[in-house]
Amino acid sequence: MGEEKYLPLFATTRAKGRVLYRLFAVSVFIGICLICVYRVSHIPKASEDGRFGWMYLFAAELWFSFYWFLTQATRWSRVYRQTFKERLSLRYEKELPGVDIFVCTADPIIEPPMMVMNTVLSVMAYDYPPEKFSVYLSDDGGSELTYYALLEAAEFAKHWIPYCKKYRVEPRSPAAYFVSTASDAAGNNRSHYQNQAGDSTHIKKLYENMENKVESAVKLGRVSEDVRSKHKGFSRWDSYMSKRDHDTILQIVVDGRNPNGRDVEGCVLPTLVYLAREKRPQYHHNFKAGAINALIRISSSISNGKLLLNVDCDMYSNNSVAIRDALCFFMDEEQGHEIAYVQFPQNFVNFTTNELYASVRVINVELHGLDNYGGPMYIGTGCFHRRDTLCGRIFTKGCKSEMKWEDNKGEEIDVHGLEETSKSLASCIFEENTQWGKEMGLKYGCPVEDVITGLSIQCRGWKSVYCNPKRKAFLGLNSTTLLQILLQHKRWSEGNLQIMLSKYSPVWYGHGKISLGLRLGYLRFNLWAANCWATLIYSTLPSLYLLRGTSLFPQISSRWIIPFAYVIIARNIGSFVEYMWCGGTMLGWWNDQRIWFYQRITSYLFAFIDTIVHYLGYTDSAFVITAKVADEDVSERYEKEMMEFGGSSPMFTVLGTVALLNLSCFAWFVKAAITKGIAEVYETMCLQILICVVLIIINKPLYEALYQRKDKGKLPSSVAFKSMAFAGFACLCLGRRP
Repeated sequence: MGEEKYLPLFATTRAKGRVLYRLFAVSVFIGICLICVYRVSHIPKASEDGRFGWMYLFAAELWFSFYWFLTQATRWSRVYRQTFKERLSLRYEKELPGVDIFVCTADPIIEPPMMVMNTVLSVMAYDYPPEKFSVYLSDDGGSELTYYALLEAAEFAKHWIPYCKKYRVEPRSPAAYFVSTASDAAGNNRSHYQNQAGDSTHIKKLYENMENKVESAVKLGRVSEDVRSKHKGFSRWDSYMSKRDHDTILQIVVDGRNPNGRDVEGCVLPTLVYLAREKRPQYHHNFKAGAINALIRISSSISNGKLLLNVDCDMYSNNSVAIRDALCFFMDEEQGHEIAYVQFPQNFVNFTTNELYASVRVINVELHGLDNYGGPMYIGTGCFHRRDTLCGRIFTKGCKSEMKWEDNKGEEIDVHGLEETSKSLASCIFEENTQWGKEMGLKYGCPVEDVITGLSIQCRGWKSVYCNPKRKAFLGLNSTTLLQILLQHKRWSEGNLQIMLSKYSPVWYGHGKISLGLRLGYLRFNLWAANCWATLIYSTLPSLYLLRGTSLFPQISSRWIIPFAYVIIARNIGSFVEYMWCGGTMLGWWNDQRIWFYQRITSYLFAFIDTIVHYLGYTDSAFVITAKVADEDVSERYEKEMMEFGGSSPMFTVLGTVALLNLSCFAWFVKAAITKGIAEVYETMCLQILICVVLIIINKPLYEALYQRKDKGKLPSSVAFKSMAFAGFACLCLGRRP
């Protein structure tokens, strides 16, 4: 016990193979330098046809080189963390601090109440003393349907939480658990399954009963009068005008100090609170950031936990000891006082085998790289914060903030009085002439308020930690259509570019406050959108000049082809090895390359344009909620890994135009090559041929969606006509010699 007292609560190890990777990166850097030397020393004369394309291609290569350098900050020296929860329990079990958990929802149609309730129930069932944590649901939709679902979930929790404790259930989202037990039972994978079968059947019936009640109300569009008469909380909606115009609705649904705050075994339940903050048309509500700031204030009045966790409504808890994992960092005697927040990765339960739309590299590689330079960025969900640091506290060396338990609730409390006195904290006018949204809470005015908030915390001297345990802490639902993915990345890249152009840019805001490696890591994300122009140049000009018969690269027999070939091959092999190391598949890597390309020429392009328009004063930033449910046929195609287009969008027109332009240029090239001789053309333009062919292959799903598919996931004929028109115009105007 004496030796155990001094052992750390977490360990940090460096990634293996660092030396090998650095040698690889240096070799790529040498190749990049040689390409630049070739471009500078072989610039075509002003009278030559290829000068224009040459200069633009050189500019694109300079950008790619700069951006490649930024990506090295996230790969140069990765670290991994391991927690020791048994040491935490041995030392601090009776002193574990209070935790307030925030779940945010905004629309009962896009974010179905039952999905939200599964997230709420999963965090209510954490393996943590129930009197020491509280769960807050922020309903920015102000829906009585969501409130009704929460009442039903609170009743079900009285049975569900004891069941979870008795059988050590994982995961603790009922819906996810019943899916897993069904597969386990079918495969006889659980030796103890028969022992708990009776209880499991009973709890599943209770869940299905709750689900039927909630979904019946959702289908009806309102809560029945019979139900309303049984719960006085519905009277809060008597003065309700609309989701954008209503009073604060605050209800402490479960309070462990009251008789109804106990489960069926008589044990205390976690405090459960419903909040729909006040909304008025004349006041900007600041989207999710405003909701979380209201929760910070409301929770300080009700439970005042020292640790805050915010979770998106579709990201259920998949690991019941995640709080203890986080506390191993905060309560470590040597380093804990420096840590402001612990970020868990955003994982998804509905990944297809070959990951049709998503990439595993950000969560398994890049955030580990940032962790070495002072910590990862705050990504908006699955993050544990110290309350005081999120509220503006500056780090001071030698000053330690105690994370131990303090009972702030008292013995006697008037719940109704507490609700009434706390309402003003969520009013529209409370933040006027205050530092909320500026120096306190999440920052306002940016589509990625989480990233800018995390950056400001780190610039106040704090560190953050990336915790990626083997059992994923949170699981959510990934988008199942291409358009949803592209729009989501548009919002992220637009917000990051706004940070780059604002006073919070890591270049100047972080100067002297955070390490150079961390600043470069932030820039790698801040400059996502700027990649659009270089990618568009490289995906169009080589093909157009192929059509013109003009070479933009060294001949195959020239020694200058070597650095081009090496950088291309090394970049793709490195990417492939990294992807496979993260647990991906070969086809998954190819899908990743396709989505990388699609995002750069659509999401990033529109984000860049919208950001410039925004700074010219023509538009305001908006928060787009991603749909969390999909139609049955959409889900079926997603499971079959068929790319879902199924609509008309300017983004699809851009994709179609680039795809058809490359196909047209290659077709004309083949015709010309047959006439001139394939060997001669191949000798002078092999790299342009390669780029064009790769783009044609990578766009195979687009061609199918334009001309072959008959299902609802295909592209509309209007997109096909517009794409053909734009591609034809580009070939006629730019593909001919002057």
